[in-house]
Amino acid sequence: MKRSPHLRLRRPLAAAAAAAGLLGLLTAAPDPAGPSSAVPVAAAENTATVFYYTKTRDWSAYNLHYAPDGGSWTAVPGVRMEAACTDWVKKTVSLGSSSGLAATFNNGSGVWDNNSGKNYALGTGTITVKDGVVAHSDPCAGTGTDPGPSPGTGNNATVYYSTTTVGWSTTNLHYRPTGGSWTTVPGVGMEAACTGWVKRSVDLGAATEMQAAFNNGNGVWDNNNGSDYLIPAGVTTVKDRKVTKDAADPCVAEPPDTEAPTVPTAVKADADGVSVVLTWEPSSDNRGVTKYQVTRTGGSKGTMVSDVGSTVFSDAGLEEKTAYSYTVRAVDAAGNTSAPSTAAKATTGTRPTAPATGKPLGTDPRKDPIYFVLTARFNDGDASNNRGGNQDVKSGNAANNDPMFRGDFKGLVNKLDYVKGLGFSAIWITPVVLNRSDYDYHGYHGYDFYKVDPRLESAGASYQDLINAAHAKGMKIYQDVVYNHSSRWGAKGLYTPTVYGVRDSQWSWYYDEKKEGFAYDGLTIDPKTGKSYYNGDLWSTEEPAGNTCVDWGKPTQYTSPEGYRIYNCQWPNPTSGMFPKAYYHNCWLGNWEGEDSRSCWLHDDLADFNTESAPVQNYLIGAYNKYIDMGVDGFRIDTAVHIPRTTWNRRFLPAIQERVTQQFGAEAAKNFFVFGEVGAFVNDKWNRGSVNHSAQFFTWKERKEYDADDTKAALEMYDHEEKLGTGAQPTSTNSFLDGNAYHTPDHSKFSGMNVIDMRMHMNFGDANNAYNNGKDSDDSYNDATYNVVYVDSHDYGPNKSGERYAGGTDAWAENMALMWTFRGIPTLYYGSEVEFQAGKKIDCGPSCPLATTGRAYYGDRLAGTVEASDFGKVSSATGEVANTLSKPLVKHVQRLNDIRRAVPALQMGQYSTEGITGGMAYKRRYTDAASGVDSFALVTVTGAATYTGVPNGTYKDAVTGDTQVVANGRLTVAAPGKGNMRVYVLDLGGRNAAPGKVGAAGPYLK
Repeated sequence: MKRSPHLRLRRPLAAAAAAAGLLGLLTAAPDPAGPSSAVPVAAAENTATVFYYTKTRDWSAYNLHYAPDGGSWTAVPGVRMEAACTDWVKKTVSLGSSSGLAATFNNGSGVWDNNSGKNYALGTGTITVKDGVVAHSDPCAGTGTDPGPSPGTGNNATVYYSTTTVGWSTTNLHYRPTGGSWTTVPGVGMEAACTGWVKRSVDLGAATEMQAAFNNGNGVWDNNNGSDYLIPAGVTTVKDRKVTKDAADPCVAEPPDTEAPTVPTAVKADADGVSVVLTWEPSSDNRGVTKYQVTRTGGSKGTMVSDVGSTVFSDAGLEEKTAYSYTVRAVDAAGNTSAPSTAAKATTGTRPTAPATGKPLGTDPRKDPIYFVLTARFNDGDASNNRGGNQDVKSGNAANNDPMFRGDFKGLVNKLDYVKGLGFSAIWITPVVLNRSDYDYHGYHGYDFYKVDPRLESAGASYQDLINAAHAKGMKIYQDVVYNHSSRWGAKGLYTPTVYGVRDSQWSWYYDEKKEGFAYDGLTIDPKTGKSYYNGDLWSTEEPAGNTCVDWGKPTQYTSPEGYRIYNCQWPNPTSGMFPKAYYHNCWLGNWEGEDSRSCWLHDDLADFNTESAPVQNYLIGAYNKYIDMGVDGFRIDTAVHIPRTTWNRRFLPAIQERVTQQFGAEAAKNFFVFGEVGAFVNDKWNRGSVNHSAQFFTWKERKEYDADDTKAALEMYDHEEKLGTGAQPTSTNSFLDGNAYHTPDHSKFSGMNVIDMRMHMNFGDANNAYNNGKDSDDSYNDATYNVVYVDSHDYGPNKSGERYAGGTDAWAENMALMWTFRGIPTLYYGSEVEFQAGKKIDCGPSCPLATTGRAYYGDRLAGTVEASDFGKVSSATGEVANTLSKPLVKHVQRLNDIRRAVPALQMGQYSTEGITGGMAYKRRYTDAASGVDSFALVTVTGAATYTGVPNGTYKDAVTGDTQVVANGRLTVAAPGKGNMRVYVLDLGGRNAAPGKVGAAGPYLK
């Protein structure tokens, strides 16, 4: 993932929220005697009066076993509780200076209510515990300062409060009727009404309204930013600080929907060869449009009706020189259908000459070590598509003649033999879709997800050509894809915001004059300005009709990096009103390990898709179906953690499987490799204790049913799994041997997404540390043998370093020896085979030249010719690429690939450390009865090892060719030295014979 630093992240509430430790909605406690103007001062000694509901227990005695926060527990069974009133017992306890207590309840004879294994977390004051629900009120109070609901002839107020935003497990209403007294803090407990809502009814007497605030009973308040809510008599809802008077009961089922959506407008059909792309403006509906029906007439095949989830429809494979007509209807969830739109017509041309559609290689992805390239920075095959963008001069790239878009598909095709000669059989490339941002060479700011960025393509070197050329050499293409966000200019074909940046004397350089008919494609040069980064459609001198952006055109307190005054609505952002909620989330991320990290913007250059919205889902599924159809072999998923697992499991992952199965069959779908970036940049097994933000979590299916609505389901799943915690997550033995035996893995609960091994990545400052951290996590993945393992990448080095790995050649050799023999799929970032840019800052955005960073151009190291006769075998090389191929780490990685390719256990095997002494030492086995493969290997990296209880027989080392005969289940191996290793393979004869020494001794493997 790339986050452009060009513009500062603007979150007006962030500073205050950080200071309070809360979201902007929540504030300090109000004064119980009047308006919310002060925080109540705690008494010298806190107490808690705990009421416990007895009716559903019917115990003969009730005991409170507790510990003040930070203090010691009472002796079991705790303190006896006393009768309070019908169905209630109580106990008042002293907490000293503690602000709460942990508690459980029991009958004194071994029967406990410990809240399903989790202690109750209680605050101070008056607390009730009823059937697992904690509230703050006195259930036995009849009169006094707590005017709770009671029969009367006065006015009544029923208030519903939405808990979705605050996420409280208990909610209290603190109030006073006009002219009356405030309730005692924290007020009266509110009761659950339905999912996401609590309610309370209050007798107002003669008053017609009340002042109110809400809190969680533990000092966290929503007092409407210091101005108490005014709640009138009748039914009122309070949601996100909005008070709705005379509201409908939010928990009552909605009446049947009989209203049809509006008719789609601005329907436009554009022909390109024998394809037609149809676009239209979104329809509106009282409850939301779920799909569109496109009807095509014309041609010899008659009428065709297609269901479409987005506002773009691509109709391919039509007849040549034929007139077609299209109409569009909008459909809502209830099946109400609009009238057809005005017809749009297009006439096809001749069928263009195009490369044949590819087909994925469809083999087990664990066989294929991965080479990762930033396509635009790898190798330049066609200078005519190079582009510098509007930061070319400022960044210093122009002075180096190093435009950000420099490498391309032609350059990669030309050097496929270099990658194959290193021994890699899979290439992970950065996103290919048309990008739009101020610094978008990396590909993570998608604008048109249905179009390949023309800055990467050339005549005879299209994306399809690259896929086909790689496949012809037996190499796979893994495409980096982004489901979480688009560029800040939106997503063409789904929604693109109109951006009203004031074009004054300061900004005339940025906002071009409008040019009718000129459309941004990243490549085409505007003849008037000489620019390819056209922004003429992004400004207005006057506020346009229908503007939704707040405070349009008014100057703000902010300036750009150049020192220019920034105006409101200068750029798209989530809180301006520019982005419809149907397509984009409308909030800034506040907590990287909070629920909002899955439903808010990460950065102002990354407009966060509402991935729980059907139109967005269908737009993205349709886009990535295009690349599946081209024959790519897998997807690397960017920012996967920022989309709820329910959405992956319900929508995107099944859609991938369905499309690959439909196009290429079940076996190809099984081996279509999907691996996600779940950015857990910490060293612990579970990311700061949050399961929802941990890599292994995404390898599993859901364990229960959630609401049919994807937004509600995401929240339900998040809360459910966080409440279960790390100890209740599923475990697996899929990566572990059973003694010395391989066992058939159980993938029945596999989600369809594998992951990058973030824990090993973070700990690769030292190979032994990475190894021990990796194996500590392996029981929590569905199958860790599919983990993608790397030392550094285009984002980070180990320990969240911002520099490319600089541990030294010996350390690199040791890291590689581990990665190529331990479970998982070894992955190398381009140039690491020569320690390219070691220690350089990986990315500094437009503030410095790319040549000084970890994303520098690599093509200079590849000049000349290279031919590979097989994986890891270079038959000829000339020029600078020959020098590159002579480097010691190149020789090391070539031989590692040779050895791994010769020993199936190193590719797909399960592993164990049982009966083994040594540092990085393990045994691996892979058995496939259907193909007759059985491979068993004993591995030690760097240090000595002793193996006991292993099968007897003849073992041959793949590094030295040494032969050892084991007769007593014991093999001892001397330390091979740093960066070196030993791989003793059991000789099982026939096709499972040990390969003996593989390749020639090199600088490390010897």
